[in-house]
Amino acid sequence: MTPYAQRQPGHGTTGPSPSPPRSRLAALARSLARRRVPVFVLVAAFSMAAALFGGGVAEHLSGGGYTPGDSESARAGRMLAERFGAGSPDMVLLLEAGAPVDRPELARAGREFTDRVGDSPSVVSARSFWSTHDPSMRSEDGKSALVLVKLAGDEGEATGAARELVPRVTGEQGPFTVTATGRAPVNDLLEKQSQEDLTRAELLAAPLTLLILLAAFGSLVAASLPMLVGVVSVVGTLAVLRLMTEFTDVSLFAMNITTALGFGLAVDYSLFIVTRYREELGRGLDVHGAIAESMRTAGRTVLFSALTVALSLAAMLVFPVYFLRSLAYAGIAVVILAAAASLVILPAVLSLIGRRIDRLDVFAGLRRRLPGARQGETGFWHRLVSAVMRRPVLAGGAVTVLLVLLALPFGHARFGLTDDRILPEGSSAQVASDRIREDFDGASTSPVTVVLPDLNPGDRRGDLERYARDLSRVEGTARVDGAAGSWAGGRRVAPPGPASAAYADGGGTWLSVVSTAGPNSAEGEEHVRAVRAVGAPSQALVGGEAASLVDTKSSLGDRIPWAGAVIALSMFALLFLFSGSLVVPLKALLLNVLSLTASFGAMVYVFQDGHLKWLVGDFVHTGQLEVTVPLLMFCVAFGLSMDYSVFLLSRIREEYLATGDNTRAVVFGIDRTGRLITAAALVVATVLAALATSQLSLLKLLGAGLALAVIVDATLVRGILVPAAMKLLGRANWWAPRPLRRLHRKVGLRDA
Repeated sequence: MTPYAQRQPGHGTTGPSPSPPRSRLAALARSLARRRVPVFVLVAAFSMAAALFGGGVAEHLSGGGYTPGDSESARAGRMLAERFGAGSPDMVLLLEAGAPVDRPELARAGREFTDRVGDSPSVVSARSFWSTHDPSMRSEDGKSALVLVKLAGDEGEATGAARELVPRVTGEQGPFTVTATGRAPVNDLLEKQSQEDLTRAELLAAPLTLLILLAAFGSLVAASLPMLVGVVSVVGTLAVLRLMTEFTDVSLFAMNITTALGFGLAVDYSLFIVTRYREELGRGLDVHGAIAESMRTAGRTVLFSALTVALSLAAMLVFPVYFLRSLAYAGIAVVILAAAASLVILPAVLSLIGRRIDRLDVFAGLRRRLPGARQGETGFWHRLVSAVMRRPVLAGGAVTVLLVLLALPFGHARFGLTDDRILPEGSSAQVASDRIREDFDGASTSPVTVVLPDLNPGDRRGDLERYARDLSRVEGTARVDGAAGSWAGGRRVAPPGPASAAYADGGGTWLSVVSTAGPNSAEGEEHVRAVRAVGAPSQALVGGEAASLVDTKSSLGDRIPWAGAVIALSMFALLFLFSGSLVVPLKALLLNVLSLTASFGAMVYVFQDGHLKWLVGDFVHTGQLEVTVPLLMFCVAFGLSMDYSVFLLSRIREEYLATGDNTRAVVFGIDRTGRLITAAALVVATVLAALATSQLSLLKLLGAGLALAVIVDATLVRGILVPAAMKLLGRANWWAPRPLRRLHRKVGLRDA
């Protein structure tokens, strides 16, 4: 590849470039700068409208969404609810009496309480120990009992119903002390807690971000500009989420994650543009010329970077769970919004501020004494990169070994579905669930369910009995209940009764297969597979929590290669169009994957195994990771890593095209961007780490894991692995076959 004959702007020249390349972004920036008053009016109007429209978005978000809606277990669950009015309860009420619950006076009070709950308008059915005489619904000491409540509507409607019903049926209820747990009350508590956590995270992240920007810029005026764009981006994010809820279910965690992502990226993009603007002013350009040149260079990189992050998030769209899909849609919209806000607002604001960008340098003295505060041959980054490139094998090899070692705990990762233990330890629903797990036969409250929609138990009783007998012989089956009675170990142990009669319907039937294993365990998964392997007398749909886990892991696992292909192919194509090289995209993909190793190892070591919990605050560790979280972390962290790759590569490529010297280009690029990328990474890491202050373990995991990934990428990867790899490859970094070089000259992403 032949270097440019004309030295590009920003490399130590003393005046403006005689004829800068034509650029649509530069022309747009000049236009926005000249029309700054209309821009201010439009931005203010947009922000006010977005705040009004998106202010109540939390009420429209949905809990759940962690399992595929088209799986066998999901179809079984829908059929149970629609045709039989049965299935996993939306709410479980724990009644504690302090005396045996089968005493006549307590039994009478229990039946009356069950009837009162069942008569509520939002309740489809309410079953209790007293109405079914099911011994599994009575505690081992006999002093507590359960009421299983099925609520009307979908998951969101059930959550709203629980919000109204729980205060009326909990607390002191006659001779009982009642607490509520189950999917609907847990979702309601998650919604309330996530809003509290969002407020706390914003209050924590905003001042810390401003301090980081002050340390990076020195000037209060310059530091305030990224904050302004970040605030506009957050307000716009809420409006985007609210609009999305009109068309699809959106996870309640979308608000926490996407506002953090939108704010962090908006600040990052603004940081790069404002820094380039100050650099161009220092070269002698006038205000409008500096704005145009900043947008031509840094603005182009921002646009390209936003595209890479958006495509990385788009990989989540291949997974058939709305938790991931809604975060993908929201994340893509937010990234585009953050880039657009930076590209539209900054030209207008910078034209107003002009050369006063360096006013109010509150940390001038301190900043000059900080390591790495200077650029050039005496700067920290220049010295570090020069040392790495003198011994690239030693430096790069040591960091690679370290990152691989940090990833080793992920080798024993175990995955499950989220449950009440995501809540803060000590919350009412979490305590109630712990009591149920300890004092009751927990498997009976979440059995494996087998729906036989085409089998009429009256006409084919013999077939139903044989099937129930075969299921009862499956290893791990404690009991099978159905219209043919209760079966255990291949023989009937009880005739049909009030409890088993509830399992029949004239248009089909269903059976409850109680497992000896917990639903969220490896043994529970094996039991589901064994149940599905039993020959059924008609179509059989196997559902329940354990089946949902099996189906979710299978569905996500089948689509992981597709998600990987989306990321790899799109990133490879974009980086080729950006760099004109085949080697640069391959190297970037490998290093970005390597940068995630520490986060994935820490995910298991801290959040699955429970080590070093004090680093992130206490939480209930279950010995498992929520199955969708590693996928979410990978897509988000990979996008953020590619974000910094693009910013660094843009300056290295700019210098290489001007000089043709690979070593000099790498040293120059990292020296110029090292402090900037570090500041940008600290901003994003701070915003994400604020999520780790959440009382919800899922948000705590995401915040801590993503913050660690960003820090590792900005320091070990960008500071050591990238220069080591580029030194070893030399001019081969920029290699491409001649036909592809011609293609890049025609369609490559040069000046926007």
